[in-house]
Amino acid sequence: MASLTIRNMDESLKAVLRMRAAENGRSMEEEARQILKHFLLHKKRTTGIGTRISKRFAAVGGVDLPEIPRRQPRQLNNPTMDD
Repeated sequence: MASLTIRNMDESLKAVLRMRAAENGRSMEEEARQILKHFLLHKKRTTGIGTRISKRFAAVGGVDLPEIPRRQPRQLNNPTMDD
């Protein structure tokens, strides 16, 4: 296994890592490994949620919804702090 040394880490970042490690019952070293593993090895999404939903239900067929005309938002009265 490889080793990694991180120098000049901000004290506040180190404190957050220490707290997170304690919350998860891990050493700071193991917590850092898990964070790196999670963020570097998981495939990042290249498509948005709408596209993914559309692809998931494409085989079922589409649904044509009626078009709803848009309106201007209604204007609110100018409320005061006394109301």
